[in-house]
Amino acid sequence: MKLYLVIPCYNEEAVLPETRARLTEKMKGLIAAGRISPDSRIVFVNDGSKDKTWELISAYHTEDPLVSGVCLSRNRGHQNALLCGLLTVKDLCDATVSMDADLQDDINVIDSMLDEYEKGIDVVYGARSSRATDSAFKRFTAEGFYKLMKSMGADIVFNSADCRLLSRRALDGLSEFGEVNLFLRGMVPMVGYPSSVVYYERHERFAGESKYPLKKMLNFAFEGITSLSVKPIRFISGAGLLFLLGSFAAFVVWLVRLCMGLGFSSVSFLSCLLLLVGGVLTLSVGLVGEYVGKVYLESKHRPRFIVSEFLNE
Repeated sequence: MKLYLVIPCYNEEAVLPETRARLTEKMKGLIAAGRISPDSRIVFVNDGSKDKTWELISAYHTEDPLVSGVCLSRNRGHQNALLCGLLTVKDLCDATVSMDADLQDDINVIDSMLDEYEKGIDVVYGARSSRATDSAFKRFTAEGFYKLMKSMGADIVFNSADCRLLSRRALDGLSEFGEVNLFLRGMVPMVGYPSSVVYYERHERFAGESKYPLKKMLNFAFEGITSLSVKPIRFISGAGLLFLLGSFAAFVVWLVRLCMGLGFSSVSFLSCLLLLVGGVLTLSVGLVGEYVGKVYLESKHRPRFIVSEFLNE
C-alpha cells in the first residue's frame, strides 16, 4: 500500500529536524519490512509559518524524495492546514496517517493503524491511553470537553485528537464536506465506514512552544460545539421558558403577600430579576449571533485554503 503521512506545521523550525529524522527512519523501516510502498511519502504542510519552516521542508525534499511539502498561501489554522494536506494527497495514496509535528504523538502507533487497515478498516483513530502527563486542570477541562460534546450529540471519539488513519475511500467521503467552519474530530466520524481505535501514550512536546495555549484551546472547543450541535440554541428556548415561569411565580408571590398585608420590597426583587433576565438575554443574543456568523461565513463559499506550492516529485 502507498501511505502518506500528513504533518501540519506552523512555526516548527525548532522541532522539524528531529521530526523529519524520526519519521524518515520510521517510514524507511516500514518500506524495508514490505508493509508500505517505496512510493510512500512524508508530507509536511506549511501553514503560513513566519520562521524557516518552509525553507527546511524545501531543503529536506531536495535531499530526500521521501519528503514532500505543501505550502499554504497564508496562515489558515491547524484544521484547515490538516484538511489541505489530506485533500491534496488523497488521489495519490491508498491511505493517510495524520500527526502533529511536535512529536507528542507516538510514531509507533502507525504500525497498529496499519494492522487495522489491513483488516479492512477505513478509519483508525489514535486515542490517548491516559492523561498522566497533563496537569489536573488540563485533564479536567479536556475530559470535560469530550463529555460535553457527547452530551450535545456529537459523535466524537473520547480522548482522540487529529492522529488518525484514513483510507482513500474515507478521504473521498471527507472531501464531500464543504463547510468552512472546520472541526475534523467531529466531521470524520460523520463519514461513516468501518472504524476502530488504537491507544498510545502521548509524550511531552520535543521542542518549541505549544500552538494551543489556554485561550486558543477554549476557542477551539467553542468552535467544535457550535460547529456540530444546535443544542445550545435549544437551551436558550428552555431558559426562556424557565424565566417566564419564574417571573409568573414571583408575580403570584408578590400578589399574595400584598393581599396579606406583608412587607415586600418589590423594587429590590424586580431589580434583581431584571438584572438576571437581562444577563441571560445578552448571553443568548451573543450565542445566537455566533451561529448567525457561521451561516454568514458559510454562505460566502470562500476557499478553506489556497496552496501556493506542492513539492512531490
